[in-house]
Amino acid sequence: MEQKVVRTKRTKTAEQALQSLMRECARSERSSGDALRLMKRWGVSDEDAAKVLARLQAERFIDDSRYAEAFVRDKLNLSGWGAYKIKMTLRTKGVAKDIIEEVVAPMLDETDMKERLEEIMVRRMRSLKYNSPYDAKTKLIRFAASRGYDMEQAIECASKVTNSLE
Repeated sequence: MEQKVVRTKRTKTAEQALQSLMRECARSERSSGDALRLMKRWGVSDEDAAKVLARLQAERFIDDSRYAEAFVRDKLNLSGWGAYKIKMTLRTKGVAKDIIEEVVAPMLDETDMKERLEEIMVRRMRSLKYNSPYDAKTKLIRFAASRGYDMEQAIECASKVTNSLE
């Protein structure tokens, strides 16, 4: 008969959490929300978590504006996300709304976003299965919406890409 292994939740002290987060932040960018979620999982009290977070921010291990810039750059260039999806994901990561607006707005050029969306749609069109031009257009619009692009941009680019089908 097998014995059941009961795993106990491992907790960390504030000092251990600080050391762990310093190592994590040295490896990759983290937002303040990420740090707070990790500390909550480790069982660090809210009061201690606030102190640890303040120290990490004072020593520039965590900087939400730097994190947001890196995040936007990665999601635009590597994942092909639109502005809406980027903003909403940053909000869920605990980045303040004013930081998001300050960082995201200059990086999201409208004409550049349209060109990027059109390029993504052309690539998507190669693997798309459709019965009619209308079907292809609606699938492309849904695809663009799932990537976080503005509906007007999605419709305009989908029309442009599917024009040759009609």
